[in-house]
Amino acid sequence: MFKRRTKFNEKGECTEEVAHKGRTQPPPPPITLDNSLVATVDSFRFLGTIISRDLKWELNISSLIKKAQQRMFFLLQLKKFNLPRTMMVQFYTSIIESILTFSITTWFPAATVREKTRLRRVIRSAERVIGCDLPSLQALHDSRALKRARKIMADPSHLGHGLFSPLPSGRRLRSIKTNTVRHRNSFFPTATSLINMARVPL
Repeated sequence: MFKRRTKFNEKGECTEEVAHKGRTQPPPPPITLDNSLVATVDSFRFLGTIISRDLKWELNISSLIKKAQQRMFFLLQLKKFNLPRTMMVQFYTSIIESILTFSITTWFPAATVREKTRLRRVIRSAERVIGCDLPSLQALHDSRALKRARKIMADPSHLGHGLFSPLPSGRRLRSIKTNTVRHRNSFFPTATSLINMARVPL
């Protein structure tokens, strides 16, 4: 299946990304505007998140890691000035962790083991500088996914509200059937599993 997305780049030029999943199929014909072909790109940034043509998250995660590593320099400077540990933790949370967790509920479940290892290295580097343990990305993802899911469940006007369907017992949600790993690692199936494992009343 192909999905097409068009947007304007920084130069004001219209570009297109053709996302593909499933079996190999002939690509759709190119789009023409004013007798000019719309250029096809391999990835583009949407609301701050990089979406790749193959629907993988390597480029997005690499971008987040690069930004976080650049901000590690400032954390090292705070260490040199002997700032209290609490202040360094606050700096890490607001400046570095906020980068690593940007749209985390979207991409983290689908990240590969290698990508998650790269992310953990950044956190371990910060732990060595600060001198204390920091929250793992898995824990941060789970808490934010649960919070987001409960907001959707409490909002009947949300388009995804009906995907969280309680079982007759009212104590668990009905599992969402998935046919692919990509779908199973997306937000709604992941959030449903987290809610059922939390064993907290709906």
